Amino acid sequence: MSNELVIHKNSSGIEIALVSDKKLIEFHKESSGSSFQVGNFYLGKVKKISPTLNAAFVDVGGEKDAFLTYFDLGPNVLSVKKFTHLVQHGNLRQADLDQFKLETQTVKTGKISQVLKPGEKVLVQVVKEPMSTKGPKVTCDISLAGRYFVLVPFSNVISISKKIGSPAEKKRLKDLAASLRPENFGVIIRTVSEGVDIEELDKDLRGLIKKWDELRNNLRQAKVSDLVLGEGNRLLTLLRDMLNDSFTQIAVDDADLFQELKVYLQRISPASEKILKLHQGKTPIFDHYQITRAIKSSFGKSVTFSGGAYLVIEHTEALHVIDVNSGNTSFDPQNRDENVLKVNLEAVGEVARQIRLRDMGGIIVIDFIDMKDPKKRNDLFKALKDAMNTDRAKHTILPMSKFGLVQITRERVRPAMEITTNEVCPSCNGSGRMESSVQLLNRLENTTAYLWGNMNHKHLKLKAHPLVVNYIKQGFPSVRLKWWFQHKRWLKLEAAPNYGLSRLEFFDEAGHPIVGE
Repeated sequence: MSNELVIHKNSSGIEIALVSDKKLIEFHKESSGSSFQVGNFYLGKVKKISPTLNAAFVDVGGEKDAFLTYFDLGPNVLSVKKFTHLVQHGNLRQADLDQFKLETQTVKTGKISQVLKPGEKVLVQVVKEPMSTKGPKVTCDISLAGRYFVLVPFSNVISISKKIGSPAEKKRLKDLAASLRPENFGVIIRTVSEGVDIEELDKDLRGLIKKWDELRNNLRQAKVSDLVLGEGNRLLTLLRDMLNDSFTQIAVDDADLFQELKVYLQRISPASEKILKLHQGKTPIFDHYQITRAIKSSFGKSVTFSGGAYLVIEHTEALHVIDVNSGNTSFDPQNRDENVLKVNLEAVGEVARQIRLRDMGGIIVIDFIDMKDPKKRNDLFKALKDAMNTDRAKHTILPMSKFGLVQITRERVRPAMEITTNEVCPSCNGSGRMESSVQLLNRLENTTAYLWGNMNHKHLKLKAHPLVVNYIKQGFPSVRLKWWFQHKRWLKLEAAPNYGLSRLEFFDEAGHPIVGE
């Protein structure tokens, strides 16, 4: 598997396309000056406590207050509150926590009113961006993510990614983390740390401690709803989390962004600097790498895949629905079940790609083509789980129901990616109204008669929509033959598929346009 990252910068922000084996699998947009990104820290103020929801609404400076549930307070919320108070009042001048006395951890079954009060300041971190009419979702269970580690303040726990299989490597990494981490800082060891030497691991952890020191310094002067520490733009976050040996190219079309990425790659992965390319061609970068075409073909309501089958994708406020259709796929009547399974298995790859590409979140319902055989249903379920393995978002897949539906719940941290692929009708210019066929034919006949009779053009060529051209030349006697008998002139025809139905263009014998409508 080979991966490429194609980056386009414009006046409105940055667009990022991730291509895997020549297929577009992720597309991200980051607007200039966008706020409330996942990972950002804010100094919030509790506006209201909701006992029925066991949650609080926190002012972080947005149009809608942030939502903070009791579960998202985390077990160390009392230590976070104490830290915030000490820093704000100038009583904690060191970034390290070795002299900091941790508070008692909260229980999972408590009430938020026992922990927070209206008007109280609290340090929060964004875990979900604002969506629709909802404000951001925040947590007090704060952490700082690096390339190899996630630093968890007010904890002494060391945990490791389950994707690292070697027991010896797990032990090595845990021992290294234990020797490197400061007191009262927990560590989560990420998958990409496997096989990395101690110098790189130490460098990454020191960088996280530096960020924690920056957070503390900013918090000292922060006022309610201020951004205390930003996660950084989404592009750098993607590179930090995804960059590995499978990447063969990172192409960018902006010189300043190229230099920024070059410096960043030198810091996190010097060996990857050689795959960074600055696109300087006359063709726009997304056209050069055929990203524009891939976007247009991938974000419509209907998406085709191999064999003539297609998906119909609907988005609602509550859930996403994907319907698998066989289309014009031909089935062998003797092996219908095998053919249905084949189409469903082919659909699985496209379904997984579409979920990741559109960044669907919440509840996703997939209606596969009906299969009666329990074994084939189970094979389809396993294939879907395998196809979703590369998805970095947390998700759960339920086995197929007796109605043939598969349900997926997927972590929603950003609004689903929606791109308009409809184009304005060239015939009516989006008005929904166009010239009737009778009016069009009357105009065509009057124009040709005028050009032959009044303007004395002996050689005419008409360029029009294929339907108009076919109407004129088909049948016996055809419209064109009738005109020949009437005017003793022969009309040349050229079909133009990109023309609207009402567009008629006439040319003289030299090929110069003489009438354009």
